[in-house]
Amino acid sequence: MSKGGCTSMTRTLVLTVDRDNDLGLKTSIRGPVVGRRQVLTAALKLGIADPEESDTNAILGALSQHDKLAEGKPEEDEVEIAILTGDEKVGVRSDRAIAAQLDEVVSAFQPDQAILVTDGAEDESVLPIITSQVRIDHVEKVIVKQSKGIEGTYYYIVKALEDPKWRSKIMIPFGAVLAILGLGIMLPNEIGGVVIGALPLVSGLYIFSKGAGIESTVNRVIQEMRENADAAMFSSLLWTATLFSAIFAVAEGWRAFGVADGTATSPSILWLSVIHSSLAWTVIAFLTSTAGFMLLRLKRGSFSGSLIVLSVFGMVVYSFLNAALDIAIRVLEGTSYEFSVEMILNDLDTPLIWVVVLWMVTTVVRTLQTRQAQADRYWGI
Repeated sequence: MSKGGCTSMTRTLVLTVDRDNDLGLKTSIRGPVVGRRQVLTAALKLGIADPEESDTNAILGALSQHDKLAEGKPEEDEVEIAILTGDEKVGVRSDRAIAAQLDEVVSAFQPDQAILVTDGAEDESVLPIITSQVRIDHVEKVIVKQSKGIEGTYYYIVKALEDPKWRSKIMIPFGAVLAILGLGIMLPNEIGGVVIGALPLVSGLYIFSKGAGIESTVNRVIQEMRENADAAMFSSLLWTATLFSAIFAVAEGWRAFGVADGTATSPSILWLSVIHSSLAWTVIAFLTSTAGFMLLRLKRGSFSGSLIVLSVFGMVVYSFLNAALDIAIRVLEGTSYEFSVEMILNDLDTPLIWVVVLWMVTTVVRTLQTRQAQADRYWGI
């Protein structure tokens, strides 16, 4: 393109991404790998180390794309090729490594546009990271032609199961489903039905967590635990207490259901009694989990007073719910209840005390946060 007698130069970067760092693990080549000769050498070494590695095909596809662009480009344009490698622990760590290497390549070459060559959806998941630094004009997916027939399908299933990454993704859920079904069949009718019924419940919660992004939060907590081993030990104990409290909440609700099933005069009273019985253990589970997060934040030096406020707020909600459920059960059972100021204050004295405590804690936390901001000194809040 020419404008005013000047010809503009276009720099094109051909990228391929090895998110799980097979290149580094199998050939000891560290990313980023920049330049046609270096990329070709990396492809040959990876192909020799593991002839069945799909990343080899992606690298060769990127080389093919690079050569086509180099042959057909105007003389003033430039084309470069690079491999970005992540980490065997695919997730935050691998994406950070890819982002750092991309920044290094972009700073050195200053591309105007880029072409991404991948071997599947996993490598394509880093597309937002790449587009944050360079414009992607084209994405090419390299898929190896598979042999037809049952023998070929069986071969690729077996090879997938031999790969530790795919083995854990396929066999662990499948084995867990079979184990739960077998256990449900072996146990007595009522308990077995609960076990088998829990299977779609757990599966639904897992799918919900994936869709809502809860998995990334859990991974962040696990990463914080690894970085703070001392606090993680005590946090793990608190989260174990959280798990047992949740189990006790279910067990207490089940016990209350059995007791009230024969005496409750209506379904409303039955279910309110179940909720009322399990409410205390539910709140204990909430408080122990919050305490676990507090310990991790304290160790990292990023503790926020909002966690304390959240804990006290949980007690406010619990006290009001506990009082409301108690009143509702009494009214539904036909017990005369006088809606007078004295009676209401008598029933709501504990919730009102917790409201005052919440106000005091919120005031103290905000005061310390303000002093910390003004004095530029860390108070732990």
